[in-house]
Amino acid sequence: MRPRYVYTATVVIDLLLVGLNGFVALVGGSRIVLSEAVFSAADLLGSAMLLWGLVVSLRPPDENHPFGRGKERFFWAFAASLVTFSLTGLGVFLVGFQQYSDPHVVSDVGLGLVVVGATLAASAVGILILLRELRSTHESLSNFLISTQLGLKTVFYQDLISAVASAVAFGGLAALYRTGNGVFDGLTTMGVGSILVATGFLLAAESRELLVGKGITAEEAREMLSLVARAPRVRKVRTFQSMMLGPDEILLAIRINFQDGLTTDQIEAEIDEIGGFLRRKYPKLRHIIIEPES
Repeated sequence: MRPRYVYTATVVIDLLLVGLNGFVALVGGSRIVLSEAVFSAADLLGSAMLLWGLVVSLRPPDENHPFGRGKERFFWAFAASLVTFSLTGLGVFLVGFQQYSDPHVVSDVGLGLVVVGATLAASAVGILILLRELRSTHESLSNFLISTQLGLKTVFYQDLISAVASAVAFGGLAALYRTGNGVFDGLTTMGVGSILVATGFLLAAESRELLVGKGITAEEAREMLSLVARAPRVRKVRTFQSMMLGPDEILLAIRINFQDGLTTDQIEAEIDEIGGFLRRKYPKLRHIIIEPES
């Protein structure tokens, strides 16, 4: 996939939505449209964070970061989920509660309906862009959602939640248009805020696992361990440890008990052969540490 392309496309879409929703919210006074504008602005900031995380993660290793900066993408995805969903959702909920408690007249409801519909369409475009990228890499949506591509998953959830929130907002504006009761404006805005907060907590929890050193899946570990154990000169694999250093970077540390009677040169050759085979089989293995044990 092309993360830079997805992030850049999301930034462009969000820029358009911020301007459109912000203008209509100021003109019409709808808290629903205002919540859409706030979310679009937060979405824009979150996408910019993800793009920055991608850029800094590509810096080469140095003395302070010997394994590179791949986890920058996990950190900035965590920050983006907090800004885009949790903090923004809380603000939107409070604005909606204020409107619910003390409703005021909302004008230009028809224009608000048009804008929310446009936001829904724009969110659908963002989702289609990501799905097209998945098709280009022959990756299924289910595999993508359980992967460690946290930044791209954040973008996907941004667009998905934006579409759901827009649908909810459209229903609230329709009720407001029919009844003229500003309470619907507040209730719908509170609903949108609750959806954002819940999504933020879910993404933050997933980010935490990767930031504190989550390893590869049990299935991947079994496959790799089986390949190493079948090597002709391997007697037993003593330890097998892994850690995700980034969405496309894995650190693997193995302690192997080799057959008796091997010379140092033979053991070194076997280590090189095992490491090379694993790298060819699993391109995400960027760092492989194999320690022989007598």
